[in-house]
Amino acid sequence: MRLLSAFLLCCSSWVAAIDLQLPTENHHLFSGQPEKFYMYVDRYFEGNHTQPWEGGAYGYVRTSVRVGEQILQTKFHEGIDIAPMKRDKAGNPLDLVSAIAAGKVVHISNIAGRSNYGKYVVVEHDWDNTPVLSLYAHLADITCKPGDQLAKGGLIGRMGYTGEGITRVRSHLHLEIALMLSARYPEWAPKMVNYHGLYNGMNLAGMDVAAFFLAHKAKPDITITEFLSQYPVYYKVTIPNKGDVEMATRYPWMMKSPTGRAGVSWEIAFSDTGMPLSVCASDRAVSQATVTWVKSANVPHRHLTRGLLSGEGSRASLARDGQNLVDLLSGNFPTLPAAPEPSNNR
Repeated sequence: MRLLSAFLLCCSSWVAAIDLQLPTENHHLFSGQPEKFYMYVDRYFEGNHTQPWEGGAYGYVRTSVRVGEQILQTKFHEGIDIAPMKRDKAGNPLDLVSAIAAGKVVHISNIAGRSNYGKYVVVEHDWDNTPVLSLYAHLADITCKPGDQLAKGGLIGRMGYTGEGITRVRSHLHLEIALMLSARYPEWAPKMVNYHGLYNGMNLAGMDVAAFFLAHKAKPDITITEFLSQYPVYYKVTIPNKGDVEMATRYPWMMKSPTGRAGVSWEIAFSDTGMPLSVCASDRAVSQATVTWVKSANVPHRHLTRGLLSGEGSRASLARDGQNLVDLLSGNFPTLPAAPEPSNNR
């Protein structure tokens, strides 16, 4: 009932248009010159060294693998890398970084070595009456603090090259727009060193940032719900109904079942990157998370799903990372016992 009530409330609520801007002075995304917008990557493959700008885009754009006669890019890049427009004489970027939309600063990481993101900031936006996060990484300096309310264009910091494997030459801003997978992430990974709480990158599902900016420019009143509804489904997983799907309680627009519809299981649809797209009640009886549909492919599914699936053709099963993702977003993991009350004994 709680999930259904949230769904009805979301559907009946007015949704404000998103007021959006790019985070730096680099606007070449809109000029038809992607090679000036994205920061290239160094690609070494079969004895050749190239520097494709495509490596700075979103999606499967890195780590070349030859499969038969095909060359696939198998490493998923969850955001976009925006190249600097200004540098000083030493080659350091001078570009300022600002918020893409009004929101609240919910996390900063000022110690570069605590994440591959280097120094980064997370801002929470109220879009479609739900929390959507923007993340700004590899910063040289951070000028905001948690709790700050930023207007669109509010200053976040300065572009840099903090983070593992990034050189001054390849300085850039890594930008993500993401959904939070779980409000219980620290419980899901209690033994992992986690300096970032809920805003750990493992707990954020990034969407296609550039595609969203372009869609917004073409249709300024587009919503996140509408944008994600255009994503093609790559696979579906059916899980036993053990209560509400935790992620769908936070994003009620994911719930696609008719009013009052309940089932013995939930069917969750995913994109090829593992972005959850919808949740539907199902009458299919399953004892564990099961892949019940997959888009047919002529190469192993692991190459097309960042290792979330195994199998080939029209058959697939969840790999370990795929199972972990389903467990995290569904809330299907043990609740940690409450911490004991502090003792007054000395």
